Amino acid sequence: MADIAASSSSSNKTDKIADFKARLAKLHGKRNEAAALNHKEVVEEDRIKQMPKNYSKKRERLEAEFKEDQRREAALAEGKDYDRLRMLEVGADEAERWERRKKKKNPDQGFSTYEDATIRQYNRLVKNKKTDMAEYEKEKQAVGEAAFYGENNTIAIGLHKDSKEAIDSMVDDLEKQIAKRDKYSRRRIYDDDADINFINERNMKFNKKLERFYGNYTEEIKQNLERGTAV
Repeated sequence: MADIAASSSSSNKTDKIADFKARLAKLHGKRNEAAALNHKEVVEEDRIKQMPKNYSKKRERLEAEFKEDQRREAALAEGKDYDRLRMLEVGADEAERWERRKKKKNPDQGFSTYEDATIRQYNRLVKNKKTDMAEYEKEKQAVGEAAFYGENNTIAIGLHKDSKEAIDSMVDDLEKQIAKRDKYSRRRIYDDDADINFINERNMKFNKKLERFYGNYTEEIKQNLERGTAV
């Protein structure tokens, strides 16, 4: 009986040691896995820090554009108008936000080509012009559809006569344009008709400052020097 008890005790001890080693190995595995994940996250965080500040927003925008291109191609493949389908999915609140954002933007993006500059100027000039639809229909009936819309090989010279009100409006608009150009014309740094008593721009400013403070006291001396009667 003593031998059986000793054998059973030795077997239990061996099982405990084996179980302890198994748990220890499992803990080591979890520790190694956690260390690997931690190292991976540190590397990824360092990589993100080295990216440009707007990298995430730029990536989101590119992904959104890519998805939109995919949806557009799918709609074209089915023979549907993607822009129309997209507008049907836009809510009233989102459409209002688009309009507010569009109004905030400056429509004049600067000079690109002479053609674009001409188009922008034309749109700016006709923006405040009101069309008299009654006169429009009357003129169209008078000269005919072909002459009115200027089809090929159509002689339209002499068929239309501008009214006095239209001419006066054009003249008034041209005068406003001239006044606006004169207002923003380039200012010269000096008067062409004035006496040149300086050698550079810095000397010109210094002489103007002297004239402002001491001009009243030196005016007679300058006149005598010019006449040759200075003592």
